[in-house]
Amino acid sequence: MTQGFAQALPFGASVLDNGRTRFRLWAPAASEVAVEIDGAAVQPMLPAGDGWFELDAACGAGARYRYRIGSDLLVPDPASRFQPDDVHGASVVVDPRSYVWQHPDWLGRPWAEAVIYELHVGACGGYAGVVERLPALAELGVTAIELMPIADFPGTRNWGYDGVLPFAPDSAYGTPDELKALIDAAHGHGLMVYLDVVYNHFGPDGNYLHAYAPQFFDEALHTPWGAAIDFHKPEVREFFTQNALYWLMEYRFDGLRFDAVHAICDPDWLDEMAEIIRHAVELESSGHRYVHLVLENERNAAEHLQGAAADKFNAQWNDDGHNVLHVLLTGETESYYANYAEAPAQKLARVLGEGFAYQGEPMPSHDNKPRGTPSVHLPPSAFVLFLQNHDQIGNRALGERLRVLAPPAALRAATVLQLLCPQIPLLFMGEEWGCERPFLFFTDFHDELADAVREGRRKEFAAFAAFANAESRAKIPDPNAESTFLQSCVDPMEAAQSAPAQVRSEYRELLRLRHREIAPRIAGAMALGAVEIATAAVIAAWQLAAGARLTIAINLANEPVLFDTSDYAFGSRVIFATDHAVEEMRAGRMPGYSCYVFIEEPA
Repeated sequence: MTQGFAQALPFGASVLDNGRTRFRLWAPAASEVAVEIDGAAVQPMLPAGDGWFELDAACGAGARYRYRIGSDLLVPDPASRFQPDDVHGASVVVDPRSYVWQHPDWLGRPWAEAVIYELHVGACGGYAGVVERLPALAELGVTAIELMPIADFPGTRNWGYDGVLPFAPDSAYGTPDELKALIDAAHGHGLMVYLDVVYNHFGPDGNYLHAYAPQFFDEALHTPWGAAIDFHKPEVREFFTQNALYWLMEYRFDGLRFDAVHAICDPDWLDEMAEIIRHAVELESSGHRYVHLVLENERNAAEHLQGAAADKFNAQWNDDGHNVLHVLLTGETESYYANYAEAPAQKLARVLGEGFAYQGEPMPSHDNKPRGTPSVHLPPSAFVLFLQNHDQIGNRALGERLRVLAPPAALRAATVLQLLCPQIPLLFMGEEWGCERPFLFFTDFHDELADAVREGRRKEFAAFAAFANAESRAKIPDPNAESTFLQSCVDPMEAAQSAPAQVRSEYRELLRLRHREIAPRIAGAMALGAVEIATAAVIAAWQLAAGARLTIAINLANEPVLFDTSDYAFGSRVIFATDHAVEEMRAGRMPGYSCYVFIEEPA
């Protein structure tokens, strides 16, 4: 067992060894700054140049404090490690070394072994509730859990993308030590833990930076959330780079997922940050620790992804893969799904064979502007493939899951493709037992902000046929109602029922096959190509390590498909088939709603 790890932050409250704490704040628009510590007199902070103020004060872990800006504005620490009384309350001095780790020597797992399970901590009962689910996830074959954002947000429930204090894990879920205990326990089960972080904006309630550090923002650049965070400023770059290091080093997260980086004004900072992280991990563990960095990037910018450069990002969420599979599974073509309505099987073939579906082609929903860059040179493991995630369920008006939108046999075939192809699979909580509960968008705002969020969400769906009138839009759940959150909470006891247990059993079998047949051969794998053989059918092949060849044939239409078998290795070993028609498939007739997976071993 080892005393806690600590990331030495150049700002915020840092516990010293002499019973004192150093406070440091960047407040370039303030002429005077003081720190108010509960039970002590107000103490002026000293200017340190370039907008910085600092002070060493006689206090230790557990002390509550705020910064006083000028004569009357009290604000929490933007680098607060804990906010027990929410975003407007006092910050608490935390000694990160106080937690005693049970598995301090954990080094992670290779990226090729990743099977990611995205979950919402609040919907799973807080940090302690997630701990209770770890044994079942490990037994299923999951190797990594990914927490939706936990940075302190206003209220007791939120998706997490309205966080305003990025260093403070939200107190609604538990204490910092309870979060560390979750990560520690996961490592004990052989599970990695990733964290979703939001560096493209702050939430609308509780962000005080505009009052004393407006230089943090560029008013000339606008995002859907207001003025853009100004990543051209070195202080801003350092703030978020340190945040990434803080989660990885102090909390021992095994990786980070970076939300919507296309809304970050300086994409060069992404590669700079990744290089700093890789260097820090190398120094800490002599290169033995695995840390994984994953982007969500609407730009489809392949240059950020790891090819020959080991200092970049491991992968990107493959939204193209999800979107085209959703069109094929549901027939929906509204909103951004319109981009995939034409020749969807052809686009699926490109996703499987090259990574991105859009690699510079004009995109209808983007005013026909080009989107993406070539990605064929990237390994399949540079893409995270999912059928569902928080966005794609929760951003629906009624939060429906695929289980209630798609034919079960078609969804089963798509699941086989997802779990046995060399791209990295991601599941969303409850998916593995066929959960039909909705996952809705929820917040805990009040007064005018609550009204604006509720009405804004309903207005967002006015262009959809199902919500064309005010009466239909009124049925969209209020994000601020507690019932909206409660509907979104998953109950693992559902998995023990007969029908969910059957679904879960097949997920377990597919993941067992993945860990035995696919994951050990992903390193060095490359796509050999994929072709559309019908309007909803594709055959794809990959060269795996040690000369093995993987072929997957999938038909997401109800009608059978006839095709020429001469170019495909169907005489090889079948590792999974959705039905018993393998010989029929080898003869050139693929049944409807089917998927076949073959491996040809080297001679």
